[in-house]
Amino acid sequence: MKKTILLFITFYSFSSFAQDWVGIPVPADPGTGNEWVLEDNFSDDFNYSAPAENKGTTFRAKWDDFYHNAWQGPGLTTWERNHSMVEGGELKLIATRYLSNRVNAGAVHSEGVIGYPVYVEIRAKIMNSVLANGGWMLSPDDTQEIDFMEAYGSSQCNNCPPNEQDQSWFAQRMHMSHHVFIRNPFSDWQPSEFGSNTGNPAPSPTWITRNDGSGNIYWKDDYHRYGVYWQDPTHLYYYIDGVLVTQRVGMERIDPVHYTNADLADAGNTSVDTRTGLNKDMHILFTVEDQDWRSNNAVTPTDAELSNTDDHTLNIDWIRVYKPQSTTAIDEEFARNLQIFPNPFNDQIQLRANVQLKRVEVYTVDGNKVWEEDGIQRSNHTISTDHLSAGLYFIKIEHVDGGWAFKKVIKE
Repeated sequence: MKKTILLFITFYSFSSFAQDWVGIPVPADPGTGNEWVLEDNFSDDFNYSAPAENKGTTFRAKWDDFYHNAWQGPGLTTWERNHSMVEGGELKLIATRYLSNRVNAGAVHSEGVIGYPVYVEIRAKIMNSVLANGGWMLSPDDTQEIDFMEAYGSSQCNNCPPNEQDQSWFAQRMHMSHHVFIRNPFSDWQPSEFGSNTGNPAPSPTWITRNDGSGNIYWKDDYHRYGVYWQDPTHLYYYIDGVLVTQRVGMERIDPVHYTNADLADAGNTSVDTRTGLNKDMHILFTVEDQDWRSNNAVTPTDAELSNTDDHTLNIDWIRVYKPQSTTAIDEEFARNLQIFPNPFNDQIQLRANVQLKRVEVYTVDGNKVWEEDGIQRSNHTISTDHLSAGLYFIKIEHVDGGWAFKKVIKE
């Protein structure tokens, strides 16, 4: 058992070595008896080189340089793989003019998907541009979305009619929100409250301003940290520079229109309440967009503006992703009574315990988490492992009272 404890500690100690965010505390509370543990498969300090045309294996181990499906982009946007790169310790997404009116831009998404509870935070400097800069999360079926950074940096639109030229309202606000969708026929709902923040806000604005004493700041002028704690399907907490700035708590603040009803045939039917809230695992995305709701009003960059690459580069210094991990000690009695079979295994593992199981995680020998399942709530459970390659793995099993055990298993 002592050997197992050392293995567990080893798994998590290597992940945070020399990362740029070391020493910056996670502002969200992981909950009683928990601590934050870095998710290495999603966290990246971008301290390597990934050229635009050939980004290499280090980048591609975690990221794909496009949107998470074949969609080319909204409005006048055409996403291009060669419009993102890693250089100078940052992920950079650029925008250029395409044909006569379209915008080529960068888009990146995580290779894996992640679910709640999770804290996601980036340090970024947005463009000095009227284009949209996004840091967000989206389910693979495009029905649930969390936007932890959506910004429009430039205060001036040189291409706009007189009544649209002053873009200060947008340039001084950070949009932090979420969406629930019905894809067919298409419907989109998101909260739309406006206001300022005081650290524990009400009524939870989605457009956030910050004042430096002389007036509202412009987000393009400096790097800031943007984060979200997706605690569960009905709790979202948004942070800027470590300060809670807005939140969504309760199903009526997440999905008042019943778009997340469990049966697709009931989506949007408020007489049926089987709402799941934001319950789907999601990709993490970074995008630059010329959105149609702005370009339809002529809020779009000029050719001269787009020729200034510095003004049309979204700089992401790092991303860190954490999950709460129980600090409860290994439950020796639970470990003794826990049965895992067969071992070695092929495509399934059976778990049998004397208490209800809560969570199962599978790790490679070098500490990479390759599978997880939460909310099990039963004492007998089957894990499907057909996606795992042959080799040695460690399984961490947690029961409903918080104790846990490690087991070594081998896939043939």
